[in-house]
Amino acid sequence: MIQEIFQSFPELSDVQRAQFEEMTRLYPKWNEKINVISRKDISNLCINHILHSLAIAKFIRFTPESRILDIGTGGGFPGIPLAVLMPEVKFHLVDRIAKKLRVASDIAEKIGLTNVTFQHGDIGECHENFDFVVSRAVMPQPDLLKIVKKNFSNLQRNAIPNGLITLKGGDIAAELGKLANVSEVIPVSDYFSQPFFDTKMIVYTPNI
Repeated sequence: MIQEIFQSFPELSDVQRAQFEEMTRLYPKWNEKINVISRKDISNLCINHILHSLAIAKFIRFTPESRILDIGTGGGFPGIPLAVLMPEVKFHLVDRIAKKLRVASDIAEKIGLTNVTFQHGDIGECHENFDFVVSRAVMPQPDLLKIVKKNFSNLQRNAIPNGLITLKGGDIAAELGKLANVSEVIPVSDYFSQPFFDTKMIVYTPNI
């Protein structure tokens, strides 16, 4: 399964390949102690979690020194895979569940990530500014945008305006409501051919 990640990102360095390989060893070990991924789904780690997280990198490659907030990161998705892929970008991972954050922090340390920081608590306790906020199925897009609006930087350094990028499934149109007119919805199947992605979407809403 790791080969499917390597095939999708052939430009990976030897260091990055080793980091992804180590990730696939560490998550199952941790998952036996702390359930950060459904036990029924841990065998699908490479596709359903790591590659799914990396779909964001097919949509946009953040410029070096960009600051990215991953809200509700859980065990480190999508932040940790993205941090491996973009070592010159800074990622800040926030979650309310301390034990899940402990898993993410330990894995980041063991695979040698130096561009990731962690914060235990609610997003309301995070007062820093970021270029983009990323998240994976944490809450509806309009609700999420409301609570992270204060965290967007006024500095524009990427090809698209600063905003919220989420990984979603289900009825996106109904969820977006009024945001549908300003949001961009991209099928993940545009980038990856595995059946898991047939119903998955990337949703980008600029900070307007």
